[in-house]
Amino acid sequence: MNTEAAYPIGELGKKWTDGDKEIWFQQQQKKRSYFDEVVTKLDSLNEHFIIEQYGSLLYDAENYPLYALKSLNWLEDKPTILITGGVHGYETSGVQGAIRFLQTAAQPFQEAFNFVVLPCISPWGYETINRWNPLSIDPNRSFYENSPAQESLAVMQFMKTLGLEFMAHIDLHETTDSDNSEFRPALAARDAIEQKSWNIPDGFYLVGDSAKPQALFQKAIIASVEKITHIAPADNDDKLIGVPLAQVGVINYAARELGLCMGLTEAPYVTTTEVYPDSPSADDETCILAQVAVITGALNYLITL
Repeated sequence: MNTEAAYPIGELGKKWTDGDKEIWFQQQQKKRSYFDEVVTKLDSLNEHFIIEQYGSLLYDAENYPLYALKSLNWLEDKPTILITGGVHGYETSGVQGAIRFLQTAAQPFQEAFNFVVLPCISPWGYETINRWNPLSIDPNRSFYENSPAQESLAVMQFMKTLGLEFMAHIDLHETTDSDNSEFRPALAARDAIEQKSWNIPDGFYLVGDSAKPQALFQKAIIASVEKITHIAPADNDDKLIGVPLAQVGVINYAARELGLCMGLTEAPYVTTTEVYPDSPSADDETCILAQVAVITGALNYLITL
């Protein structure tokens, strides 16, 4: 289905003007609280983690502090793991899954790994349940030099200050039915391009980096997650979201070329999760637990190397 004409903002066949983008922004409303649902939970983690503000976002007179958590018992000879959530603010289980891992599952791995965790990269998107930031920019297509997305730029600047080599980077995401009903039509309208709705996979899947797919690493994560929730089957063309299947539950993207958060570091082991919260076989808690299972499955694999 061509969704180019399915969005009420802009003129068909023409890219959005600044005025169109302002109309879109003015239509967005706060639906939940970043401070109540995210920041307050971080305060309880200071016994085992250093909580550091790495930046802030000022949008429409609202100031959003950006937080990272680092292992308190940091040792230079341990490999370091980067975990990111909420690059797309509307993808709730990515944010809450990162926090839940820190709350319930991180401690047994602290002897083996250092952790850097950015649980909610896009707090405005979290509050308004949006894929884009207020300037109608997708942060997860904006991890490149001189990024136009404040969210992505703040993360990249923070990474430079850390000066660390990471063993792995796990980026926590969701694929929702709203990708077809809202976000892809909006993208088609904004950029005056044709977008075809795809079948949203019913279940969990991973996106690896085509430059370093690490098939055994991805397979170990799938094995961990399938204990919690079902893995998305491929469609009739052996694809997920239009991309050929690399193995069960795994597709690969060119992370750096697409400006994805997954391509942020030189880590040899990287993955992006995709939980499906709209499945009739899942609920919010299952999705959060699936994100935790991703991280623990990855760490249990990495600890054996």
